[in-house]
Amino acid sequence: MAILGQIRSKPWLLMGVIALALLAFLVNPDSIEKVFGKNPDVLGKVNGEKITREEYNDQLFVLQQQAEQQNQPKNGLEEQAWQLLVQSKLIKQQFEKMGFEMTEDYFWNQIQYDQMFAQNKQFFDEKGNFKTQELKKQIEDLKNTSPEGYNQWIKTRKSVEYRLMARQVFANVSTGVTTGKKEAEELMRQRDQLADIDFVKVDYAAYLQKTKINVKTEDLANYIKQHPVMFKAEASRNIGIVYFPSQPSAGDDAAAQKEINKLFSGGTDASGGKENFQNTTNDSMFVMANSDMPFNNQYLKPAQLPQAVQAQIATAAVGQTFGPYKEQNFYVVSKLVGKKTSDSTLSRHILIAFKGSPAGEGVTRSKEAAKKLADSIGAIVKATPARFTEFLKLSNDPNSAAQGGSLGWTTPETPFVPEFLTYLANNPKGATGVVETQFGYHIINIEDKKSGSMGYKVANLVKAVKPSDATEADTDKKARRFIQQVQGKSFNDFVNIAKKSNFQFSNPKSAKRFDGQLQGLGTDKDGEILSWAFDKKREKGDTEFFTVEGTGDKIVVYLNGKQEKGLADPESVRDQIETIVKNKLAAKQISDKIAAAKATSLDQIAALFTTTKQSAQVNLLNPSVAGSMEPKVAGAAFGVAKGKLSNPVEGGTGVYVLIKKNETTNKQPGDLKQFTESVTQRNSGMFGQAWLKSLQDNSDIDDYRIEIWNKVGSQK
Repeated sequence: MAILGQIRSKPWLLMGVIALALLAFLVNPDSIEKVFGKNPDVLGKVNGEKITREEYNDQLFVLQQQAEQQNQPKNGLEEQAWQLLVQSKLIKQQFEKMGFEMTEDYFWNQIQYDQMFAQNKQFFDEKGNFKTQELKKQIEDLKNTSPEGYNQWIKTRKSVEYRLMARQVFANVSTGVTTGKKEAEELMRQRDQLADIDFVKVDYAAYLQKTKINVKTEDLANYIKQHPVMFKAEASRNIGIVYFPSQPSAGDDAAAQKEINKLFSGGTDASGGKENFQNTTNDSMFVMANSDMPFNNQYLKPAQLPQAVQAQIATAAVGQTFGPYKEQNFYVVSKLVGKKTSDSTLSRHILIAFKGSPAGEGVTRSKEAAKKLADSIGAIVKATPARFTEFLKLSNDPNSAAQGGSLGWTTPETPFVPEFLTYLANNPKGATGVVETQFGYHIINIEDKKSGSMGYKVANLVKAVKPSDATEADTDKKARRFIQQVQGKSFNDFVNIAKKSNFQFSNPKSAKRFDGQLQGLGTDKDGEILSWAFDKKREKGDTEFFTVEGTGDKIVVYLNGKQEKGLADPESVRDQIETIVKNKLAAKQISDKIAAAKATSLDQIAALFTTTKQSAQVNLLNPSVAGSMEPKVAGAAFGVAKGKLSNPVEGGTGVYVLIKKNETTNKQPGDLKQFTESVTQRNSGMFGQAWLKSLQDNSDIDDYRIEIWNKVGSQK
């Protein structure tokens, strides 16, 4: 067993990949049962297969743990958890349709390829073999010693199984992506075929500068109906938001500055004005009693200190103060209270494990016997360090024993267990001692030490610049006056009044019930606002007032639209498609004008729109025309007879009319086999995600979450 790896990663190997706790129910299960009776915990179905509340909570918990590890926000992951569950169910169904089964043998044969294990060298021996039996034994030990930990493994295993199934399914699907000989030959022909054309382009942007076109809601709706797959929409809400931050006033800033000066050089009220930050004899207690941020007892590198201190800290004496200075919304005074070097230590050890310890696989000795043996070895090595190597054969850390017991160079930041680091920090070069950790008893010998970088302990006395009660009252007054002004008014009135008053306005047009966060807002009230907007009693034009906890900020919201599941509401996607629809309307007008003019030449069409005739060489597989990708134009170039004027072609950037002058062939290097392989490889890489999306689009997916949350809310 790789004990050194375990020491570095704290408790033990398996626990490093298992979540430590369950997420509580998102709503009160007792309330749900009153409403739903037999099936209180079914949040949806995928092709008839249930998605349970437990599965949803477990998936959400995993995402939140990952976010926390990456210092990302933990809220707003509800919809991602749902989508992952839906996709997992779809993958499982396909896995089983392909004739596979998630048996015990399959799971243990494939687990080494899962991302959780494949990228962790500690799960493989020196020869690169996966330590399956070792992992199984750890899980069995966990089952016997920690029911909660074992339960977490069971839930972790479920997510691993889904990933293994996905790996198998995508491998099979990708294998089925092939390129036939005829297809490859046709693609090669298209690749090598060129057409020389003369053309006139009526550019949309130029045309619309001269011709005003208003895109009506009906126009947007018609486009959506023509492309229903692109505009399948989940339930969403169009919400107007006006945010009233309770920002500190100049008076609030001055009050915070006065308070920091008093604490720095005046005196605290508790001491009768005698003790201040300069003369205090207990810096940590003074900070704890008077600062808006806690005392940090760690030694830090200069780059980790406040910017105002960094340049001066190297030459400062212990007790020297810096400030007062301002950082963002804080006034700060800093004091250097200690400095020391961060030593690097070269050490070696012999581990004597005992039965039941994480390193005690196959060990029968008791803890008492292990201590007695370790003390005996420690006394001998302490007296005669040269005899250290004689006892390596007794070490229960074979990896380090193979290196003479060496653990290499370490620093206080090395992720060893605390008892080990404490011994290294507090003892000099040449020292030998016995240290107990959860792994057993270590006979540690410090071979060498060298000074590292200087670390500094700094006490920071901090006073936040906060809005006063008067400032918060003024913010509240503005917000309440605004909501009175807009109640019963149109959304345009809501927007105009907000902008006229220079209030912070945002408009999430397609907010989903389980987004967690609202675009343009991002407060702890976002979830509550979404719940309000999706309440079944809510109507378009409703307004509401919210107060952000802890800040005094106010929010006024306006429900501007309700999108139920189905095709997207035209106005909710106006920003996405208005330009496309406007170009289509322009294309219709341009084509009609060409038809009305009965033009028979490119020169006539160019004169009609005050533009010029151009020339280009086009190719079907690389349909670039004058710098724009225009596949319809390339298609028309090969579809029209030589010398004949084409019909107007609605391109992506304008309307084109062209004449083909001739076709040529430019044979490119490479044989049919190479070309076929390259096409297959490209298609296989693109197919996976497209296939999964298609699978999801064509599956029967029921989402009961909004209905459940609404009914639960009605019980409160």
